[in-house]
Amino acid sequence: MSSVQIKRVETKKDLKAFIEFHYDLYEGNPYDVPNLYSDEWNTLSKDKNAAFDFCEAEYFLALKDGKVVGRVAAIINHRANEKWQKKDVRFGWIDFIDDIEVSSALLTAVKQCGKEKGMEDIVGPLGFTDMDPEGMLTWGFDKLGTMATSYNYEYYPKHMEQLGGWEKDNDYVEYYLVVPEEIPEKYTKIAEMVESRYNLHARKLTKEDIFDEGYGKKLFEVVNKTYSHLYGFSDLSDRQIDQYIKMYFPFADLDLVTVIEDGNKNNEIVGIAITIPSLSRALQKCRRGRLFPFGWWHILRAIKFHKTEAVDLLLIGVLPEYRSKGANALIFTDLIPRYVKYGFKWGETQVEMETNESVQSQWGPLDPINHKRRRCYRKKIDL
Repeated sequence: MSSVQIKRVETKKDLKAFIEFHYDLYEGNPYDVPNLYSDEWNTLSKDKNAAFDFCEAEYFLALKDGKVVGRVAAIINHRANEKWQKKDVRFGWIDFIDDIEVSSALLTAVKQCGKEKGMEDIVGPLGFTDMDPEGMLTWGFDKLGTMATSYNYEYYPKHMEQLGGWEKDNDYVEYYLVVPEEIPEKYTKIAEMVESRYNLHARKLTKEDIFDEGYGKKLFEVVNKTYSHLYGFSDLSDRQIDQYIKMYFPFADLDLVTVIEDGNKNNEIVGIAITIPSLSRALQKCRRGRLFPFGWWHILRAIKFHKTEAVDLLLIGVLPEYRSKGANALIFTDLIPRYVKYGFKWGETQVEMETNESVQSQWGPLDPINHKRRRCYRKKIDL
């Protein structure tokens, strides 16, 4: 008989324990980048996260001898299931001690939850949408994490192998990019060509553009169109887009945000790049994900004063019909001088599907190094 007890999260106290467990498990880890407690609370709270308009979720804690030793979320994204013709229950926010009984009990809880709701497969780690962390780290355990991804210990994927029945569903790669002192000639030549031939140009936005002129919504509309074909994607709703605009742009350095417009189509936005100073070290200094008493200062130093040597390339997307035209070169020729000005030494891409060669090829002039890999697993519920 298993000594692991599974407890469904039902109260605010339970949800607090669910969030706090990650801080406990990774206390002092030099590579984990913990999320802000307030962000985790808002994402997981059903009355705060707009994704619950088309998702449902249950959260589970694993206890041993009365102590929390693991956690997992069981998520059903009905919009994604409909789009991809699947009956998937996702597992996300999974953390556990190095005990196979614990990981097995957590995934069994997700399986049972999915089965009760008529699902056929378990897949993950995935969040509610692509804006949440995706994939389990399988390589690059000695590399610093980022705000947009999740870190896990090396024993996690070993447990997946040991449990059996789990198959690779999708692999992601992440790249380390050195910021060059000058714009690579290849980008410069392509940028000049696409400006003259296609009348495309880079533009910087103001806060007025984003909040008063509707450009914030336009940016995420491009995200929906650009990412629509990617693994597990579901379109962001208007309410989600409003949430992300209010969440990110009041504090964004718009010098690091670039849009590409088509002058032949009334300056329609055809490409975007949302990049930010790396918050990894700053978040590590926020005690247990709290901004107070001193966490806010470390975040402010990174965002406003660029006291970091790294830049995170959060979202870069070009509409499909403009990719072959080289529109992304305009993004890099605009941003690289700004990175140099701010003293950034290197950049980090976010997760990219290993099969997405068109995206990976754009990094060529920056001598990319694939330094992390992640995996999403799939398993039939009836196995």
